[in-house]
Amino acid sequence: MEYNPKIIGRRHEQDMIAEYCETPKAELVAIYGRRRVGKTYLVKQYFDNNFDFCFTGSFETPRSTQLTLFKKELERYSQKNLLKPKDWNEAFVQLRDYISSLNKERIIVFLDELPWMDTPKSGFLSAFSYFWNNWASSVPGLKLFVCGSATTWMLSKFIGDKGGMHGRVNRQIYLRPFTLSETELFLQSKNIDWNRHQITEAYMTVGGIPYYLDMLEGNMSLNENVDHLFFEQGASLKTEYDFIFRSLFKNSKVYRSVVEFLAANRHGKTRIDIQHALNLDDGGMLTEVLDNLCKCDFIRCYTAFGKKEQGQIFQLIDLFSLFHLQFVEKSNGQDARFWSNMQDNPRRVTWQGYAFEQVCLHHVDHIKQRIGILGVLSEVCSWACKAFVDKDGTQYQGTQIDLVIDRRDETVNLCEAKFSLEPFAITEDYAKRLNARKETFRAVTGTRKSLHTTLITTYGIRRNKHSQIVQKEVVLDDLFNDIHWN
Repeated sequence: MEYNPKIIGRRHEQDMIAEYCETPKAELVAIYGRRRVGKTYLVKQYFDNNFDFCFTGSFETPRSTQLTLFKKELERYSQKNLLKPKDWNEAFVQLRDYISSLNKERIIVFLDELPWMDTPKSGFLSAFSYFWNNWASSVPGLKLFVCGSATTWMLSKFIGDKGGMHGRVNRQIYLRPFTLSETELFLQSKNIDWNRHQITEAYMTVGGIPYYLDMLEGNMSLNENVDHLFFEQGASLKTEYDFIFRSLFKNSKVYRSVVEFLAANRHGKTRIDIQHALNLDDGGMLTEVLDNLCKCDFIRCYTAFGKKEQGQIFQLIDLFSLFHLQFVEKSNGQDARFWSNMQDNPRRVTWQGYAFEQVCLHHVDHIKQRIGILGVLSEVCSWACKAFVDKDGTQYQGTQIDLVIDRRDETVNLCEAKFSLEPFAITEDYAKRLNARKETFRAVTGTRKSLHTTLITTYGIRRNKHSQIVQKEVVLDDLFNDIHWN
């Protein structure tokens, strides 16, 4: 198919939309993903805003006001005067009557921000369910696209509904943040000419969220952009973190407390750690919070190497949240050039190192492709241990491994990520540390697999007498390459 040149990336999603539109039957397509990821843009650009009906819900707006807005939009499309519906059942009857009047082979309807229409006691979901189940699902050629930023609502109340909508959403599209390569293409479309080191640091700051990336300006440096968006008076993204949680989750304080606890414990904590630290009940609510944060790509859950389910670790992976909590929340608002003035500050250097580890986690398939194991079944985790003395009296120092790729081909890649402005030089001390880390990993885990030291760097490894300690090498350019599945 021909792809819309206005849409950066999203090839797979465009293919899916095209496939759903070509079927002769009615289709209910749910597109979901975190706020600002580009769901609305994808649908509107794909169809060039050429809808038979389009309506967008409003955040924290009463049912009566939403119904008034719905009526006005329906009047605009139908070119008829309508009575204001008293409830959502009447609103969908009006929509049914309008669609029935259309003599078209394919009818495109787009309902955006669906969760915001489902205000308390509004009856929206039951009315929508009746509309779809009892009429719309049998209309040939009707393509009903729905979007929602509140991923938890979309998954639990809509897609995963146990009532009238159970099993009715026959098509789902989950929109993830941009990859580095998509970010590069997006910035190029804005005539922003940055090298890949700068693009990666921008990615580490706002994540692969198109809405935030679109705020970057080519006539300013990266530092100036960050100051402008986060630290100047009235900065556009200074309060965005608060709004994200209020718009996504009903009990936003609990969700924020989990994210902020994990931000202070960057390599992750167990469920029990989270429960005790935040004084939460070990029941359904904690399970729901952790599950929803995972589904919204704020955190990830992985199993520690060599352990079963009880070894599950939860780790913050949302780069935007990490940057906000590390710098924006802690700034006093007095320095409009806060980020520029932090250029060589140790806090910024430490953040760069950890954020780059997260970028690597977001691009594990690119790493696996570079080291030639894309098709090999593997599990990905981090690993850490405290200092200990074994039964033979051998002393081992505590250590942390950024990224462990545990492969089914009897090999484990012990990965280390290094973000720098020049090729990374392995010193004698660092080589000893890598060897000690490998020995500690084998002693603690008892694994018999081959252990490959793998370095992920921005500009490669400077060749010296210690560089041979690395079995596999990945550079920043590898994270920008397209994935080629065989």
